[in-house]
Amino acid sequence: MPSTEVRWIIGTILAVAVIIIGGFTMVNIRIGDLAAAVAELRDDMREDHRGFDNRLRAVEIGFGKVDQRLETLERAIIPSAPPAE
Repeated sequence: MPSTEVRWIIGTILAVAVIIIGGFTMVNIRIGDLAAAVAELRDDMREDHRGFDNRLRAVEIGFGKVDQRLETLERAIIPSAPPAE
């Protein structure tokens, strides 16, 4: 039968091991929570980027139409230069 000191040492080692394992478990849980939050943020940013890209494309199309109309007006209003001789 082990002595009282040996029992205390073994008990202390086991208690410390349980505390350390519990600490690692909590750290792993927190890392998992952080990873989930980062993934959610990344998805939100992608969605925002897609929305911005769609709005920018609509503006580009709108400017293209304005440019086309301006060219049409310029051709109708401003006479073309006579051919150079």
